[in-house]
Amino acid sequence: MKPYTRSIIELFDGKKRYLIPLYQRQYAWKVEPQLRLLWEDITRAYQRLLADRTSVVPHFMGAMVIAQIKTFGKEVQAFEVIDGQQRLTTFQLLLAALRDVAAANGSSYADEIQKYLLNEGIMETPHVERFKVWPSLMDRRSFAQVVDPKANLDTIAKKPIEEDGFVRKAAQAYEWFRDQINGHVGDGDKYDEAKLEKLFEAMKEGLAVVSIELEGGDDPQTIFETLNSRGVDLTPGDLMRNFIFQRAKGMGQEEGSLKVDDLYEEHWLPLDGPFWGTFAYRGRQGATRLDWMLTDHLSMEKADIVSKENLFEGYRRWIIDERPFSGVDLELEAITASAGIERKIFEQDKRDPVGKFGLLAEAFDVSTAFPLVVYLATEADIGGKLSNALAMLESYILRRDIAGLSTKSYNRFFVGTIDRLRESEGCKVDALARWLSTRPNETDRWPNDIEFRQGWMGRDQYKSARQPRLRYVFEHIEQAKRTTLSEEIEIKSALTVEHVMPQKWRDNWPVAGFDHLEDGEIDVDQMAAEMMRDGCINKLGNLTLVTSPLNSTMSNGPFSAKLPALRAHASLALNRQLNDFDHWDEDSVTTRGAALFEIARQIWMPPLELKSDFPELGRLGENGNFPAEGTTCRFEYAGETFVGLVKNRKIEVKGIDGAHSSFSGASWAVTKTSRNGWNDWELRAREGWVLADHWRSQAGISAA
Repeated sequence: MKPYTRSIIELFDGKKRYLIPLYQRQYAWKVEPQLRLLWEDITRAYQRLLADRTSVVPHFMGAMVIAQIKTFGKEVQAFEVIDGQQRLTTFQLLLAALRDVAAANGSSYADEIQKYLLNEGIMETPHVERFKVWPSLMDRRSFAQVVDPKANLDTIAKKPIEEDGFVRKAAQAYEWFRDQINGHVGDGDKYDEAKLEKLFEAMKEGLAVVSIELEGGDDPQTIFETLNSRGVDLTPGDLMRNFIFQRAKGMGQEEGSLKVDDLYEEHWLPLDGPFWGTFAYRGRQGATRLDWMLTDHLSMEKADIVSKENLFEGYRRWIIDERPFSGVDLELEAITASAGIERKIFEQDKRDPVGKFGLLAEAFDVSTAFPLVVYLATEADIGGKLSNALAMLESYILRRDIAGLSTKSYNRFFVGTIDRLRESEGCKVDALARWLSTRPNETDRWPNDIEFRQGWMGRDQYKSARQPRLRYVFEHIEQAKRTTLSEEIEIKSALTVEHVMPQKWRDNWPVAGFDHLEDGEIDVDQMAAEMMRDGCINKLGNLTLVTSPLNSTMSNGPFSAKLPALRAHASLALNRQLNDFDHWDEDSVTTRGAALFEIARQIWMPPLELKSDFPELGRLGENGNFPAEGTTCRFEYAGETFVGLVKNRKIEVKGIDGAHSSFSGASWAVTKTSRNGWNDWELRAREGWVLADHWRSQAGISAA
């Protein structure tokens, strides 16, 4: 590469063009701090000129990187801008403001400055090539309006882009510079031509950039990442976009625009819009939708956990090391496919299976499943069975939540499922069903109807943070309760979860059968009854959905007042069931909870009922984490076979002291290294030896 020091005027001297690829981010400089810092640099150069012209040394303003583009015939000499588009665009806006102030005051400097804004003479495509700087599509029309107000904008850009962003920032930058220049040189009778002349000279002599012109063997991406864009941070999406499109360089230009722009317009232009720039949170972490989508895309492709912070480095290493695509076009097609699915997740159209899953994911905070959803919808080739797969995944997540099982391992489990499905043959939906149904551990099992019912009936489900989940559950039960004779009603009201028997029940809901106790008196039976009542308050059978105003009106009132209020104002089938009760107590909560469960278990399917190939070894959990008592085990290591026996929920290895509470512990005792014992030990079954991990994959299945 060849570096040249040039003033901001010399950059635009002569007949030349700087083409900014569409894939580069839009113009982003603001008054604070970038524009004000630039203006301060200019005014300092102006003061040095006034004080001592001979001592003026150009002030360095950073670097820009360009690569010359081959031109033919009448085409104007052109350079592709690798880095520095923010400076180049700002310099043009500044010169346009200076030109317009000069023109407004009848100064001949207006024509002089115009030479640094527009090319003149013979050109292949004059309406395009006359501009010294040719911005990306998102910026083009607004930029042209400032630099050449007489230009036919319909010939400048293929379509009008009025995205919030550059349009406003460009206008602000131009107007702000014009205000600063007017304030400096004066206006009307106070106009001082000498000040404008010195200001132009300050730009010409006092400010400089290093223009780095790349040669054949230079790596533009590495240089791009190294240079600083003066305060506007590059997001992972910015870095990925440039990394991808830099590898599509060398395509040349057509009709004054870069050919790579067509690739950008097809695949990345939609991702630069406001939808993907919207901020979204996952837990406590915030990022743009674009960065989240790209993180999920890479997680799906690698079937591994990817952090938002390491997104770009992880993507670059994956592309360079694995070479998963034969061309950039296929790489972009894969991103476009993932973006289409994630947009459906974000938009949450309940008529679409992916959008419906987005509603679940928001309510239950399970964005960790998105890479798996993207895989199922794009790569798995399951066609019309996608809704079946997502319904299965929804049931798995919801049943685990109601059963009180942890979500801590979800990120690794869901991406690991992608790898498992890729390795499977036949229908991926069937493979998913079998995989989810055979997980044996608390961290990953799919609760059957027995465990689901235990959680539904026995666990406190209400907490303030769980309201979105409970709303989701009850809204789906509501839809299921509607018969063909019921009206088709869409729930649009903002519903809240209400306790039928209130949390503060003691004022209006006394436990029946006990007299009022005086201060200091204790009745053990009454205390037990009150504890039982406290225990039913947050169960699902005691919860329902109402509007916020109705909730406030009923508040802690007695059932005799709540029931008429519900009859008068609540139209949900969910609440009509309460008409069957003339009083409300612990038994009522249990009865209603059981009735709701019967609906829930039909909405959210149980795991498959698969028969174990090794019934003689028992089921996981019946003997701790081991097969049936007395099972013989073996482990071949370093040419020697070690034999173990399952005894008292432990494994004893012949020739090694002690009993071990896990297969991995037994492996460590043999090898003195940390190992996954499930993949070491074999179990003696009726039909022969079976790997412990294979038994475990089936042993966790219980009949529903």
